[in-house]
Amino acid sequence: MTGKRANGRLLARPMRLAATAAVAFLAGWLIAGHGPDGTSRPPAGIDVPEGMVYVPGGVTRIGSEDGLPEEQPVFAARVEAFLMDVHPVTVAQFRAFVEATGYLTEAERHGDAGVYDPASGGWKLVAGANWHSPLGPDGPPAPDDHPVTQVSWHDAEAFARWAGKRLPTEVEWEHAARNARDDRGRYPWGEALLAGGRHRANIWQGRYPGGNTGADGHLLTSPVGAFGATELGLTDMAGNVWEWTADWFRPYAERDRPWVPGSAGEKVQRGGSFLCHVSYCHGYRVSARSHSSPDTALFHVGFRLVKDFEA
Repeated sequence: MTGKRANGRLLARPMRLAATAAVAFLAGWLIAGHGPDGTSRPPAGIDVPEGMVYVPGGVTRIGSEDGLPEEQPVFAARVEAFLMDVHPVTVAQFRAFVEATGYLTEAERHGDAGVYDPASGGWKLVAGANWHSPLGPDGPPAPDDHPVTQVSWHDAEAFARWAGKRLPTEVEWEHAARNARDDRGRYPWGEALLAGGRHRANIWQGRYPGGNTGADGHLLTSPVGAFGATELGLTDMAGNVWEWTADWFRPYAERDRPWVPGSAGEKVQRGGSFLCHVSYCHGYRVSARSHSSPDTALFHVGFRLVKDFEA
């Protein structure tokens, strides 16, 4: 949920993938770098940088046959191996960037940013809200081990250039969320939001609006990694904060057509957030997509980065 997009209608009628997509998927699985236990493994002699994981290449079917219209049609995509941050960029990591460069975020330059009011169920621009005070100057400071928020897409790009990394494409993001082997579970870990009574993601529990019970232990953002890791070793791939990707938002059916985004273009976000609830958002599903203009800063949107893998 970004505060400005309407909820789509779930479609019950599944769509059939072409036979060529199934063949491509099988070929991708056979060449992907998975060990005999299904876990990922980098090529011998390759050291993965600290704080990143190796994501094997392969073919993944992107989208959902029974999801929202914007998640259809499902298509098969071949993905090259890459490296991905274990977790979203934290407040502490972003502070190091700011201290090293003197960078001012767009929210700081504009003087305000978007904050959601759970009591009214609406969004508002709050003067003084920014990455270190995401609720505004009257709210608590952002904890160092939480994902940085109130950062625009342009801010994320600036951090990526400084860090020598880049934003993932949304195909790369979903490929990693599907454990680089086209897992078809609703979530990065499977089908259930609870495992042995334990919550698997930081999302909204209870009545909406105004009724978040915080049953998962958090009403707002949570420390990165608080809910465990996926098979690949990634954390926070569902819930906590939406994550910016490199791509402009447009229907999958138009993905191969020439296209110019124009001034109204919006960038794709993935992963859902602590505001998402199954009744109105369900953005923490692997296939779910959201989008906002690249200059927008919101208190439930952050980012993580990737690097190209060079064998």
